[in-house]
Amino acid sequence: MAQKEVNPFLKMGLELGPILIFFVAYLRLKDRLFTIGGNEYEGFIVVTAAFIPLLIASTGALWWLTGKLSKMQIATLVLVVVFGGLSVWLNDDRFFKMKPTMIYVLFGGILGFGLLRGTSYLQSLMEEMMPLKDAGWIILTRRAMMFFFGLAILNEIVWRSTSTETWVYFKTFGLSAALFGFFMTQGKLFQEYAIEEDDPVDADTPEA
Repeated sequence: MAQKEVNPFLKMGLELGPILIFFVAYLRLKDRLFTIGGNEYEGFIVVTAAFIPLLIASTGALWWLTGKLSKMQIATLVLVVVFGGLSVWLNDDRFFKMKPTMIYVLFGGILGFGLLRGTSYLQSLMEEMMPLKDAGWIILTRRAMMFFFGLAILNEIVWRSTSTETWVYFKTFGLSAALFGFFMTQGKLFQEYAIEEDDPVDADTPEA
């Protein structure tokens, strides 16, 4: 399927909508217990069970509308289905809380594997949005790899040492703010390694 243009607000709604719906639903149901099939489930588990098909539907809609899914979107969907499904099946919220850890370890590991091969997998994902010289991509990828590993560690600390409600706030807003903040702090790198028109082919070696 060829990639198609789609309204950016619709695209953003499909990407962020399930997360916001999960957050609102959790706030409404967090203190309730549900008896299903003779078993009691906390609101968090019920909301997680609803979140899985919602994310599948929104990701499917994105694929149908745009004709393309990024590897990150596919990996996120798979991990949500696996870890969310385990939480629901075993009635244990720990699996879903570990999901961000697995996602960030996976992303960091993939970027690290690419760096060992002397290439930037981040470049293949984001080159159209941010044209940089090759040296800039290597530096950005190295920083992103360490950042993702740091987020994985942070998620483990938060979910293991705080309440479920605190973790939900952290997952919904804290991790998103951290990702936004990371790219905002890379402004100097973007300026230094940005590709200008008529730039020669980049042969620089990254220094940091």
